[in-house]
Amino acid sequence: NMTSLLISTELQREEEEQRKVPITADDPSNPFYDVARHGIIQVSGDDLFGRKQIVFSSCRLPPSHQLDHRRLLQFLKFTLDQYVEMDYILVYFHCGLRSSNKPSVKWLREAYGEFDRKYKKNLKALYVVHPTNFIRIVWNIFKPLISRKFGKKLKYVNYLDELREHLNYEQLFIPADVLRHDEKLRAAQSDAPPPAARTPPPRPPLPTQQFGVTLHYSAPCAWETLVRLQRLLLAGLRTEGIFRRSVQVQIIKDVQKLYNQGKPVDFDVYQNVHVPAVILKSFLRELPEPLLTFRVYNQVQEILGVESSLRVSRCKQVVEGLPEHNFTVLKFLLGFLHTVTQEIIFNKMSASNLACVFGVNLVWPRHGSISLSALTPINIFTEILIEHFPAVFGSEDGREVLRTRPG
Repeated sequence: NMTSLLISTELQREEEEQRKVPITADDPSNPFYDVARHGIIQVSGDDLFGRKQIVFSSCRLPPSHQLDHRRLLQFLKFTLDQYVEMDYILVYFHCGLRSSNKPSVKWLREAYGEFDRKYKKNLKALYVVHPTNFIRIVWNIFKPLISRKFGKKLKYVNYLDELREHLNYEQLFIPADVLRHDEKLRAAQSDAPPPAARTPPPRPPLPTQQFGVTLHYSAPCAWETLVRLQRLLLAGLRTEGIFRRSVQVQIIKDVQKLYNQGKPVDFDVYQNVHVPAVILKSFLRELPEPLLTFRVYNQVQEILGVESSLRVSRCKQVVEGLPEHNFTVLKFLLGFLHTVTQEIIFNKMSASNLACVFGVNLVWPRHGSISLSALTPINIFTEILIEHFPAVFGSEDGREVLRTRPG
């Protein structure tokens, strides 16, 4: 029919400008290894406002006869199921979708139908990167099925550089072909200034700066901030889903600006425990080096190879090797998270749930993003730190740590 003809014609035109990407391997123990090994779906940490970043890369789709698209849908739901109870965003890289690897329109309709309210409710934004006429054709096909509220979440992104103001770009998983395609688009757009010209040089941090600077630079102001944030959060320990919700982007920007200028922040104005919760996560996420340090990343990845009975002692050994500032703040933070789990009947936040939220904010690689297979050891390591806090940190009571000023 006319719709299929339009889609096929548009894809044929696009694929002439795109080249294939080699398939990457993933963890063979993954129940969806047959799909996961292609690297189509990746979880890339949190965005600037505490929301999980989930990436779908079309250039990673192999030819249709080599991939069961039904399994692809199941794997996408399996991945989302780990995060749909918290706020999240989707980034769709369209570059690389060809007539040979595209799912059918029928499959797309079925896929949309399977994503019920639990998936759509906490999806805060869908970024479509490098949109083409094909995207607009498909959008028009689905428009009658898409609610106005969901439609507002769709955001077109013409160039990768535009993502920086919305996402944690440095942790975002971006395939090499997408990077090359972006460069080609910019080169073709002769009147578009290069990224370097649009990005001003970084300013030196303010003396009162607390976000985006090292622990050594921000102490003791940052420690005072952490103490206050966690005291505020202690009052909301019984809030269901604490640390899973995001808040309005502008609120977070305003609060961070006040802190960086050394001005007081009145959280009573917001009447929302999720505001200090997101600020705490953003403080950790914006450290130039993660709290657990780059050096520890490989040791964290090796935790799955340690016998279960020895993992607690191994985690203790790892954290005791941290610099003094890092260890002190980590102990303070984990003492609080351990306390959060004591109210699980009310807040529904187990050590495992908290690990999913905080793991990627405590450690990440020096270069590149965190792959989907790398998340498991990060979450397990973090879960051990939270659940076995007394054994790891040699402290009997998480609340006792909170009553002591760090440093």
